[in-house]
Amino acid sequence: MADFVQKTVNRTAIRDLAVPIADVTSFNTLVQSVVDDNPFGCVGYTDAGGEAVPAVVRNREHYTAKVNFVDGEGKKVGTVSLQSPTIAAFEANAAEALANATLATAMGGDAERNFAGETYYAQLRCHDPSGDDYYVTFTRTSVRISSYQDDAVRTAVETWADAVPALA
Repeated sequence: MADFVQKTVNRTAIRDLAVPIADVTSFNTLVQSVVDDNPFGCVGYTDAGGEAVPAVVRNREHYTAKVNFVDGEGKKVGTVSLQSPTIAAFEANAAEALANATLATAMGGDAERNFAGETYYAQLRCHDPSGDDYYVTFTRTSVRISSYQDDAVRTAVETWADAVPALA
């Protein structure tokens, strides 16, 4: 019987944020700055199909809007969560729920956006000069680095995050 032999060491590190990222615009600005500015020194490459792949790409993302329904006495009588694949869909879905009179009647209250309860998630895939891919995942409350092998990756992301006030 053959044994499994470890070939790589993939690590994960997480930074919990002291204060959640304020809103989806601030969140998107932060994530897009990593894609645009490539602060970790990632490199582009050509995939097996001959397509050029940028150094940093959005790998996955979703955004969850929350709408509460509040009765005339100020009591929450219902909640709707709307998970969307893009920020545009997130905003459109929240607006639709807020304006939906039939839903408000069925819930028995007026619709109010619950900004504090909303969640954002964006995972970036970064291609390290060593050839390895790793992921930097942003949520409102944390930044996670995963699937990295070299501690220099964690150091580069940590150095960058230390200089970003929203990630303190």
